[in-house]
Amino acid sequence: MFLRRIARPLMAKVKESTGIVGLDVVPNAREVLISLYSKTLKEIQSVPEDEGYRKAVESFTNHRLKVCQEEPDWEIIEKRLGCGQVEELIEEAQDELKLISHLNEWKPWGVPDDYECEVIENDAPVPKHVPLHRPGPLPEEFYKTMEAMASTPPNEPTITDGDSKSKQ
Repeated sequence: MFLRRIARPLMAKVKESTGIVGLDVVPNAREVLISLYSKTLKEIQSVPEDEGYRKAVESFTNHRLKVCQEEPDWEIIEKRLGCGQVEELIEEAQDELKLISHLNEWKPWGVPDDYECEVIENDAPVPKHVPLHRPGPLPEEFYKTMEAMASTPPNEPTITDGDSKSKQ
């Protein structure tokens, strides 16, 4: 009895359920995440350095890996990353690895500069029950801000508020 009381806080907390159908609890989620993030950083090296996708993946993967290495508790990892449960993060990391392998196969960055993509226009009328998803008009402050930015020399920092008055 005494030993259980002492040892219980030392044992790692394990979830009983993720609360998501089909998503099982991973008891060693931190170690799995560290392994997946390390593998992702290794695999992404095959993508050209100047590609935006590589930069984005390296950035968020490095951040997530750092958090996982710093925090031993899965609850703190979830809270610091703010991207769902660790089990969801594991699925995301696995999907990212699959995507990287597909990108390496497809090589979308290898398109020649003179390649022209055919654009097919469809003038068929849209049924009335289908939303058109047209954005509304931009607020007046947007135009004032754009005007202020255009009239300010590029070396001058400008902060504008809703009334478009410059503050320096």
